[in-house]
Amino acid sequence: MIILKSEREIQAIRKSCLIVAKVLADLERMIEPGVSTKELDTFAEKKAKEMGALPAFKGYRGYPASLCTSINEEIIHGIPSSRFLREGDIIGLDFGVVYEGYYGDAAVTYPVGKVTPEAKALIDAAKQSFFRGFEQVREGCRISDISHAIQKYVEAHGFSVIRSFVGHGIGLSLHEEPQIPNFGSPGSGPKIKKGMVLAIEPMIAAGDWQVEIREDNWTAVTKDGSLSSHYEHTVALTQEGAEILSLWDKEELSFVKESPYA
Repeated sequence: MIILKSEREIQAIRKSCLIVAKVLADLERMIEPGVSTKELDTFAEKKAKEMGALPAFKGYRGYPASLCTSINEEIIHGIPSSRFLREGDIIGLDFGVVYEGYYGDAAVTYPVGKVTPEAKALIDAAKQSFFRGFEQVREGCRISDISHAIQKYVEAHGFSVIRSFVGHGIGLSLHEEPQIPNFGSPGSGPKIKKGMVLAIEPMIAAGDWQVEIREDNWTAVTKDGSLSSHYEHTVALTQEGAEILSLWDKEELSFVKESPYA
């Protein structure tokens, strides 16, 4: 069942999303060769808690960390460890929190130092495909219109869309209906209505879309070892139109201004 949110609930989800956005923005400044993914995870958890939120992923279905850190061929759910970033890597950071009972979720892929033109193009394609999907968040469209717009953009730029994982609704739970694939034909699936809050998250690969799961039972990688990029925002269709809730905005984060990290 798809749960439509009131304006009050959307405002509550926005607060969670702003905390996520702040954490991801600050993590970007830490991304450099020699930094371990465990350091990134520790920072993200501490900072979220300082702002009054709890990490959404830690303990979720047994996931052992607060931040997902997916490097190079890793698509999603990479587990932080003592592994150090290297020049030329790309790293996907996926983070979520729960604040005052509501969830926020976002992800971004960052370059580590100087990366190849292909890696840069892949990162950009994932980001831009999100915005193509976001353009479909309006009344009169259907969920598969988001999916189709993402796939069309990604494949037009020579990359492939990962098909094993999808975006989702979000609110009082981290994952709600509807599921939002990043591929498919337009004009099908649930109608998009005011009050929908969706986590749209293109996951794409430089090579084939086939996936394998590593022995840790979490880390998803491209089967052919090609680079992968992930980009996600939580969005809502409000009375004023479609809005991205998880964009970093210092002024809007004033509700946690007492925090030394705000």
